[in-house]
Amino acid sequence: MMLLIATPSMLLQTGGSGTPEIVALVALAAGLFTAVEYTSLSPSLVEFRDAPPFNRIRFATAALSVFLLSLLAGHADDASTFTALIAALTAPLGHALDMPYSPVRLVMLTLPEGTSGALADQVRVGAALSYLLSLASLLIFVALLRFRGWPMRSGNFNVWINLPTFDPTSGPDVIWRLRRDGQVNLVLGFLLPFIVPALFNIGAPIFGPIDLSNPHTLIWTMTGWAFLPASLLMRGVALQRVADMIGAQRQRASAREAGLMPA
Repeated sequence: MMLLIATPSMLLQTGGSGTPEIVALVALAAGLFTAVEYTSLSPSLVEFRDAPPFNRIRFATAALSVFLLSLLAGHADDASTFTALIAALTAPLGHALDMPYSPVRLVMLTLPEGTSGALADQVRVGAALSYLLSLASLLIFVALLRFRGWPMRSGNFNVWINLPTFDPTSGPDVIWRLRRDGQVNLVLGFLLPFIVPALFNIGAPIFGPIDLSNPHTLIWTMTGWAFLPASLLMRGVALQRVADMIGAQRQRASAREAGLMPA
């Protein structure tokens, strides 16, 4: 986590809106929080801590997005063979995904009038790359769930440790609540890539447009815009899977109490 947050500052020559001390402080706080969550007996916020590779996929996606976007942002100031190769490979990707009604096109529509062509190309490539990485992470997780039986292949699954923010004692049936929360996450994850650019356009006259000419702002905006919906979609799929597991366990328990063997 510390390396993830510090990556743009280490790779870019131009400074961001904050000082290196602020970046170091945020990185230290994130690293300390992660260490506490993963070493405590019961986490307080981090979900699916003991159900790898759920969090590993999310972290790898965010880290790869930040790393590649940092290289692309620094290509204009300090071009190298490696950054030139990445720029050459990702430029066609940006134009391919910049189609009518696509999330990338909606991001492009948030740019103010008079935006330079170079900045527009950076935004297009950054949005396409981060969005493609988020889709890849979702496909990888679904494949692991389908073909490797996540999360049972990773060992015993404790619902209450892996879902520390979920209170099983409040509200109606646990399975119903898990399915409801999973469906809400799926709907939000699908709609957010389209809603967020619209919110930027609505808030631009009041708060002003986001300054994407700052490479740090561009990196974190594109990463967050693509990572949050993918994370919600993964969480929705995971909650549906947990609900199915609890339902199957209840059926087995009912069969044992009735003296019958499950089919």
